[in-house]
Amino acid sequence: MADARLVLVTHPPRGAQAFARSLVGRRLAACVNLVPVSSVYRWRGKVERAREVLLVVKSTGGRLRELERHVRDEHPYECPEFVVLEPRHVARGYLRWLVEETR
Repeated sequence: MADARLVLVTHPPRGAQAFARSLVGRRLAACVNLVPVSSVYRWRGKVERAREVLLVVKSTGGRLRELERHVRDEHPYECPEFVVLEPRHVARGYLRWLVEETR
């Protein structure tokens, strides 16, 4: 069975819901949690602050390449976050559902 992956992607509040729906609609993700965050980061030599939405994307290892391509091509940021986490354990039933929803 495929391995679960959690992918972190930040997005501006405007359009975050639609972006998440596009990931699920294309079966690149089985589920996306949208979490409002306040980010502090360095960009082009300056410390910046922004309100963003952290998308916690539930997907599989087999969908990562296409998921990353979609984020790179469709995301409004010049350099979007794309951080992949590999869970140590995922409940068997949840993993089955995750795999089925990303086929």
